[in-house]
Amino acid sequence: MTLDERIKNSETHIFKAVFPNTTNHYDTLFGGTAMHMMDEVAFIAATRFTRKRMVTVSSDKIDFKKSIPAGTFIELIAKVTYIGNTSLKVNVEIYVEQMYSETREKAIAGDFTFVALDENKKPTKIND
Repeated sequence: MTLDERIKNSETHIFKAVFPNTTNHYDTLFGGTAMHMMDEVAFIAATRFTRKRMVTVSSDKIDFKKSIPAGTFIELIAKVTYIGNTSLKVNVEIYVEQMYSETREKAIAGDFTFVALDENKKPTKIND
């Protein structure tokens, strides 16, 4: 499989409904909950790409462009954007959709860096 095919095949999409138990006092998705979901989908994409044990080592500049109200759907899309020796970066975007209309907008975006670990929890090469 080519590198481009591996990147394409590892792209991960997750849909969620935004319910009141995930919102803050403004009735919008709590930022920490959004970051948790972003890290999770990024982890899935990183693992699908490498098929190795992956751990998050950093998150870079998460931009909250639009609030996400309760009673909407969100789609999280994770894509591998950089591959190093033992690490890789995954970009995650969250789109918000109204439940009862075709309205869809990008709300949040950020990058997550992961490192591949061997059975001794030491960094290992992504491509061996």
